Amino acid sequence: MKTIFALSVLILMASLDTIGQKTLREATKGEFLFGVAVNMKQVNGVNPIETELITKEFSAIVPENIMKPQPIHPEENKYKWDDADKFVAFGEKNNLTVTGHCLIWHSQIGKWFFVDENGKDVSPEILKERMRQHINAVVSRYKGRIKGWDVVNEAFEDNGTYRKSKFYQILGKDFIKYAFQFAHEADPNAELYYNDYNVETPAKCDAIVQLVKELKADGCRIDAVGSQAHMHMNSPTLDATETSFKKLKTAGIHILITEWDISILPSPYDGANVSANFDYSREMDPYREGVPEAVQQQWNKRMLDMFGLFLKYSDVIDRVTVWGLTDNGTWLNNFPIRGRKDYPVLFDRNNQRKSVVDGMIKMAENYKSKK
Repeated sequence: MKTIFALSVLILMASLDTIGQKTLREATKGEFLFGVAVNMKQVNGVNPIETELITKEFSAIVPENIMKPQPIHPEENKYKWDDADKFVAFGEKNNLTVTGHCLIWHSQIGKWFFVDENGKDVSPEILKERMRQHINAVVSRYKGRIKGWDVVNEAFEDNGTYRKSKFYQILGKDFIKYAFQFAHEADPNAELYYNDYNVETPAKCDAIVQLVKELKADGCRIDAVGSQAHMHMNSPTLDATETSFKKLKTAGIHILITEWDISILPSPYDGANVSANFDYSREMDPYREGVPEAVQQQWNKRMLDMFGLFLKYSDVIDRVTVWGLTDNGTWLNNFPIRGRKDYPVLFDRNNQRKSVVDGMIKMAENYKSKK
């Protein structure tokens, strides 16, 4: 009986402790939205604990996959709305700011988009019209319900040249301008964003700044640049990240941290091109039994250093979004090497807060108290 009583007391104390905990959502309020990428299992409540974490800890959500071109528009004149509808309704029900991701991307898009009935490249006029129809259908459906859209995703190489995607090959760089024009026509009140990885790379950042200037000169609405912020233990450096923020701020554009994670594993590749893949080796997967404490502390410091930088630029950073809720569901378990065990986000494989979260909350509260 004493054992049962003691156990009940422990459970009650743990419950009270959870109730009394500050959340990331509360701590970052007034500085920037704090978001997370969600999947349909979480939207559908397959794991209620994960769903509860999303609604308590975060103030914004973005769909991990279901609004990308291929899932939502698999064939010409055929759209699949069910998952996207549920996602938006989930955000509304839980008072979460909803962002759409993404309208135009060279990856995860049906091959039909670029070819005619003979498998040949379509004309510029046809591709432009297909873009217009796709963007109008998606954006119009959620008009007034989504705060903003990642309009174009990953149009540049790291050296600052335009990616030779089918969009670029057929329409040239103007495909970006068209995408922003079509999105604005479909929902004039929605914010519009350009999104890319390795924005900390000087040549790519300079190219994005030039793009922003050109879009504005052409009369296009562009509200922010999304820096994906897929990071490693040693790159990008804090200085390189801050330099990119300074460049974007000077260009008069706001910033979003759209896909933040920090891989703790060694990597053969410093980027986020989803087509990259490498062979598995145990040497590249060193923490299958757990992360050594010294390495964990290094990762914690890296997260806190970056989070502190986000706070420093909170006058122009409107949202920070973590790409995935838990280590168990992170895309980095399979990128750029399949089958690894990574630990890149804020909640562990048991849906528990990592210690770094408390550090982030304290940092945010201290920052606000000194303003």
